[in-house]
Formats: sequence, C-alpha cells, structure tokens
Amino acid sequence: VQLVESGGGLVQPGGSLRLSCTASINIFSFNMGWFRQRPGKVRELVASISRPGGTNYADSVKGRFTISKDNTKNTVDLTMNNLNLEDTAVYYCRAEAELRYYWGLGTQVTVSS
Repeated sequence: VQLVESGGGLVQPGGSLRLSCTASINIFSFNMGWFRQRPGKVRELVASISRPGGTNYADSVKGRFTISKDNTKNTVDLTMNNLNLEDTAVYYCRAEAELRYYWGLGTQVTVSS
C-alpha cells in the first residue's frame, strides 16, 4: 500500500493550497483522512472522509478546509483556504479499513509572511 502526498509548499497568511493524496489502493474500500503534525505537537486529525462520503473536520479548520475524494482516480484532496501561521505542519494522508492503517510520508506546508 502506498499513499503519496503532494501539493505542499510555502504560502503567505491568507493564502490557499490544495494537497493531494494518490493511493495505490482502491480508496472506495477505505476511510480516508488528512492529519497534520505541527512543530512540537502530536499528530492530529484535520479532516476525514468516510467510504460513503461523509466528512468530518477539526474545529480549527472548519469553514476553511475541504476534503474531497475521487474514487475513480484513487485520490483524496484537501483544499485549504485562508491559511494562518498555525496551519504550518507536515500533512499526512491516512487510509483506514477494519482497524488497519496506512500512512503516507507527508508533505510540508509552511505558512509565513
């Protein structure tokens, strides 16, 4: 199983980025999520999308981030708007099914002026 994140980079406060996770698995069978690990912090859930398509967001990103998926392409995107300094982190994609978890290697997002 491979999950490959892309789309990270440096952005100014108030800017936008779109992260993409490309999976080697059929994501239709998995619950997918984006997590992040900020400097000095534990890894935390940012957003998730279930197999039927239900979504869930951390309070800190509600209204700014949107998770979506394309089952035909096996991709999961995280669209991030109105980024702020606290969004600086390594962002990870995760697939979960029947208590089996698979992680990508992460992509760095840095919000800085």
